[in-house]
Amino acid sequence: MRCLIVHNLKSGFGSNAIFEFERALLNEGDECVLRILKEGQRADDVLADAESFDLAVLSGGDGTTSSLLYGLRYRDVLTCVFPSGTANLFCLNLGIAAEPSALARACRVGRCVSTDLGELTFTDIHGSRHKRGFSIMMGTGFDAQIMRDAVAGKQTLGAVAYFTAVFSNVHPPVRHFVIDMDGTTIERDGISCLVANTTQIQAGIEIVPDSRMDDGLLEVIILEQADAVGLLRPLIASIVDHKGDRLGRPEIETFRGQHIRITPSLPVPLEYDGETYEEPVASYEAVVLPAANRIVVDGLSSYHDPSDSASEENPRFGSGELASFPEP
Repeated sequence: MRCLIVHNLKSGFGSNAIFEFERALLNEGDECVLRILKEGQRADDVLADAESFDLAVLSGGDGTTSSLLYGLRYRDVLTCVFPSGTANLFCLNLGIAAEPSALARACRVGRCVSTDLGELTFTDIHGSRHKRGFSIMMGTGFDAQIMRDAVAGKQTLGAVAYFTAVFSNVHPPVRHFVIDMDGTTIERDGISCLVANTTQIQAGIEIVPDSRMDDGLLEVIILEQADAVGLLRPLIASIVDHKGDRLGRPEIETFRGQHIRITPSLPVPLEYDGETYEEPVASYEAVVLPAANRIVVDGLSSYHDPSDSASEENPRFGSGELASFPEP
């Protein structure tokens, strides 16, 4: 097996788990190339030769791995997302094992699922347009401000930095959002408008019931409450109803679509999978990219396809003995 590992040393707490994973993954005769991301390095450059490998491993937080997944969109590359960040929501939503040796075993077995991506295009206050990919969610308003304020504390506080940022923004401004979704126009007021590819967050809480990364749809989420204290109602509801299919999510309104354009009444802060843009944005669009990536999963994942021919008894990449592979 030829394996490419792309790792962001600055993600999360900078643990050495990716190196434990590498040792667990490799057998005699395998080849592994480890690339450490440089500041500002383009995904297209670091992944230019990804097709020459049997497996690409993307190691970092959700922001890092999303940009790399976007660089691999619609390319025939079997990909493992390794959780090296603070929240690691992509892996959480897949429901895969996070322990290095278990994830290495899943890579040798080679079960995979085709997952969607979101593609974000936005216009800044200077009129310039920019394009990014996201695998979990992007948002404007309150959530983007939280992500921006949490940056300084993530290395020392981890996920607690997000809660600290919430209580430093208890009275976020309410904005008017005009939402054009698949030919239908909706107008709402709220402190935040998010577009999500999947909506499960920490502790297994699903903001929107039945949201998946393989349904070809994006979720539009409006936070309607007028202050951060109002978030307590949906938070309490989520504690007793993780899936959101019994109590719903009070103060949160949701829609589903494929092509969404959102225009806020005033320029707003923007975040995509935890990464923040340095200036407010005037408008933005999000489209779904169906089945954009082939992602490794294990047998316990809710995304696992039972018809997948890979098995523990006959792994695609062998285990314990040398496997033969064609010359690259």
